[in-house]
Amino acid sequence: MSNTLAAKANFKQDALVISLVGLAHGVSHFFHMILAPLFPWIKEAFSLSYAELGLLMTVFFVVSGIGQALSGFIVDKLGARAVLFFGVFCLGVAALLLSAAQNYAMLLVGSMLAGVGNSVFHPSDYTLLNKRVSPQRLGYAFSVHGISGNLGWAAAPVFLVSIAGLSSWRSALFAAAFLPFAVLALLLVYRDILRTETAPNSATAQQHRSGEGALDFLRIPAVWMCFGFFFLTAMALGGIQSFSAASLRDLYGMSLGWTTTAYTGYMLASAAGMLWGGFLAARTAQHDRTITLAFSCAGMLALLVAGGWVNALLAVVLTIAIGFCSGVAGPSRDLLIRAAAPKNATGRVYGVVYSGLDTGLAVAPLLFGAVMDARHPSWLFVCIGMFQALAILTAVNVGSKTRALAV
Repeated sequence: MSNTLAAKANFKQDALVISLVGLAHGVSHFFHMILAPLFPWIKEAFSLSYAELGLLMTVFFVVSGIGQALSGFIVDKLGARAVLFFGVFCLGVAALLLSAAQNYAMLLVGSMLAGVGNSVFHPSDYTLLNKRVSPQRLGYAFSVHGISGNLGWAAAPVFLVSIAGLSSWRSALFAAAFLPFAVLALLLVYRDILRTETAPNSATAQQHRSGEGALDFLRIPAVWMCFGFFFLTAMALGGIQSFSAASLRDLYGMSLGWTTTAYTGYMLASAAGMLWGGFLAARTAQHDRTITLAFSCAGMLALLVAGGWVNALLAVVLTIAIGFCSGVAGPSRDLLIRAAAPKNATGRVYGVVYSGLDTGLAVAPLLFGAVMDARHPSWLFVCIGMFQALAILTAVNVGSKTRALAV
């Protein structure tokens, strides 16, 4: 009987931690899209080019990428909880600042502050999940974590465009500020269950006892291959997030409503793919093979959209299918990184590796903004397929190195 009660309590704690971390992660991904859906209004309000709009997203992800690599060290030193609280608070303040922007410079500052807030999530989230969730449920935890992020991406355009259409883009950003503040209040209520620090400087003491330096994990080749994997997949994702709507409109003559449907469908399908991918990841150790199959399908579908060989409705369906295939790879990706990370450097490894995500998302708007300004909308989907194909090579490399070390 006592074992049954303990199992129930353990399940309840796991579910609560996964839910809280997932909710916070969804807010962070919502803020990835805090400006892109409002580009038509902001472009007109400030007379900006596509390249200038792309720079707003680039600034966000450059700051986030640098901050993410640094915040991993802070998480390992101070614990994930306080760092997570700080990031959520910064997002709320950033939305308020953006809603009051009077010029392009203020938009840049608001994007930078949002990038600071976003930088803490992956090191904090994955440290919390690895330390507070039972190992047998980590595959499902990573699946929920990825799904919540995609739901945040999917919700942002609907939320922001709806409010902007009814009122103004400033009202949409002001309303968005309430989301992180509400989540922060909830996290504070359950702050005890999110505690990860067990003793002051315990990780540092362990490193000194073993003779390990704080930066030794950077010598592991698999860490940098994981960084490359995230950079390449982020380049593909950045194309979807930034200019897929404009590309589909130019290629197929779609209305704003249809392009928004395609993007939202992509993100929802990606979340569904992550759900299925979580079950796959929990049942196999060959995570690189799952990634290879998923990205191969996604890349071929992207080339079909780029070719313009289908009608507008089918293009929307194919875009949604690309999202599903990309989502399937998510949980396998996270478990692949976990296998490559030293046990006492979780925050640092996830910080450095996930800074590849921010680096790719920083470069992508500039690249694809230039492509769109040059009037080559089909190139966007061609590049998406190419980046996903290159990401397969890095995943296979990481998988083979990790299996070799395990033998």
